[in-house]
Order: sequence, then structure tokens, then C-alpha cells
Amino acid sequence: MPPVLAQDNPYSSENIQDHTESNLSLTEIFERSEFGVVSITVTKTSNLGNSNSAGSGFVFDKEGHIITNNHVVKDTEKIDVTFIDGTSYRAKIIGTDPYADIAVIKIDVNSEKLHPLAIADSSNLKVGEQITAIGNPFGLSGSMTSGIVSQLGRLLPTGVGFSIPDVIQTDTAINPGNSGGPLLNMKGEVIGINTAIYSNDGSFSGVGFSIPSNVVLKIIPALIKNGEFQHPWVGISSANITPDLAEILNLEDAKGVLIMTVIKDSPANKAGLRGSSETATANEIEYTVGGDVILSIDGKEVRKIDDILTHLQREKNVGDTLNLEVLRDGKIIDIILTLEGRPKS
Repeated sequence: MPPVLAQDNPYSSENIQDHTESNLSLTEIFERSEFGVVSITVTKTSNLGNSNSAGSGFVFDKEGHIITNNHVVKDTEKIDVTFIDGTSYRAKIIGTDPYADIAVIKIDVNSEKLHPLAIADSSNLKVGEQITAIGNPFGLSGSMTSGIVSQLGRLLPTGVGFSIPDVIQTDTAINPGNSGGPLLNMKGEVIGINTAIYSNDGSFSGVGFSIPSNVVLKIIPALIKNGEFQHPWVGISSANITPDLAEILNLEDAKGVLIMTVIKDSPANKAGLRGSSETATANEIEYTVGGDVILSIDGKEVRKIDDILTHLQREKNVGDTLNLEVLRDGKIIDIILTLEGRPKS
């Protein structure tokens, strides 16, 4: 089922080409997006009894699929979706991906009620670009905030053993209840899913994070079809090359990724990659060394582990191969690795 892309959004009464050629005002963006953004209320059961929490989401298609965060709907007993006009519908979970913190839920409703939001190519984003968010912070439905893209390519921990790469950082105000709602460019197109904030007290402190829309376009079709998405997996733990490690390894520059351990029966293990098994000291600090150093992946320079994770997310799927340029025992060699799906936790 194809997503609603910016160029073929059928739910506007005006010419779409005109919309995509020029920026809109914040008021125009809100008016054209408000009926596609929803409030999500969930009921969770624990040993302490039932509890309610809230998040946001947005309409993906005319079939009733709605996108939100996995952490919004995880372990829920009941999910209710409310539109800005106050009408509510019971929803069911269609698919979840804890590794990207994305979930698809579905409501049964007349298609005339559904106004899917256009989804843009997040790879076109630039630092400093103005953006806006619509959601339900603290239960205040249909709230809009605005800001800029503060940085791109951030690495966001998920709490399930893997991090989400290539994440958008924004100073757009995002608070509890915004999770799962859309981050929009100034053409009113979705360029991210608001997911997390950096905060000491749980409220907005100027740093928010959004999952880029290109991840949505890659993962959502699999969630709708199969209920899950298989992320490609290498099977290593690693460390970025620091100046100390560069000195120990006789490298000219502090760049590349040192393999620390190789997981048994993983793609890395099957390809013959080597982990570290020796120790060396630099500046009175002991380091574990001796493993392969990854210098490039599919011809692209690797400066740190983020480069590998971003490449896997953007370009690769389970079953694809990787061409790794590796430094081993002072010599550069090429290793071909076939990606497998991440093992279920």
C-alpha cells in the first residue's frame, strides 16, 4: 500500500504542484494538517491497576492506518484515537518496531473522515531550516509549535539494545503528549515523527528528536503487511577510533571503527571479522585492541559507528551484502558480509 507522498496527495482542493513549489505560512500549514493529526489515549494494566497515558499520531492512508510511536502504544489494553473535531474511535495495533520506535494502528471509519498527510524526503533537510510540529502536549489537542532543524544524523538510544541512527534534532517545543505526532516542513509535508526530548525534568528544554520520514517510508509498508520490520544486522560491538587508539594502532588520523567483539554465528562471524583480544596502554589508560578496524563500507569512508548504522538504515535490507574495507595486522583487506535480521530479544 503506497504512502501518501507530497507530489500525489489527493486531499487538497488546490493544485498540489503550487503547494510544493513555495513555502506556506504556519497558519496555512495548520489548517491543511489539523484533520490529519490525532490524539491517542491508551489504557495500560500493571500490578498497580489500570493507568492512562496519551500521545499523538497522524493519518497515513485512506485505509485507516495511523502512525505513532511504539512507546505510545506498547503493552496497552485499549487504544482510542480522537480527531480534532472531538470524534473518537477504538484502534487496534497492526505492527510495531521497537528498534525505530514506530507503530501502526488502525481504525475502522469512513474514508471521508481520513485526511492522510503528505510525506516528504527527509534527506533534503538542512540545518537551520524552519519546521513545525502539531500534536497534543499535556493533552492539549491540536497544539502547534515551531522552530528549526538544529542538527541531523543524531544517534538516539532506544532502551532495547540498539540505537536509532540519522535522527533529526530540533528546538521545536516537544513535550509529553507530542510523541508520535508529525514534524512538518514549511510546505506542510511530514519530515519526521516526534519521539523524544532531552530533559532533566521531563519537559521541553530546547532539544527534541524526531525519527526521519525516510525511515517511516522504509518501515511502515512492512509493518502493515507483516506486523514487523526486519532490520539488517552485522553482529559486532565496536569503539570509535580516538587519538589514543590511533597512536596505538599507528593510524595517521583518529577515524574508523575498532571491532571489540564479534557475536557467535552472526554475519560478522560468518564473514571472518575479528574482535579485539589484546591490551595496550596510551597516556596511562589501558585499551583493548587487536581487532579489525573498519575504514569504509560500500566505498564510503567510516569515521565513527554512526556512519555504519546510518548506511545500514538508509541503504540496506536483510539479505544485502556489505563490502567492508578493513585494517588487519597493518594490511588493508576487503571483506564481503551478508546481512541478516536482528535476533529477537
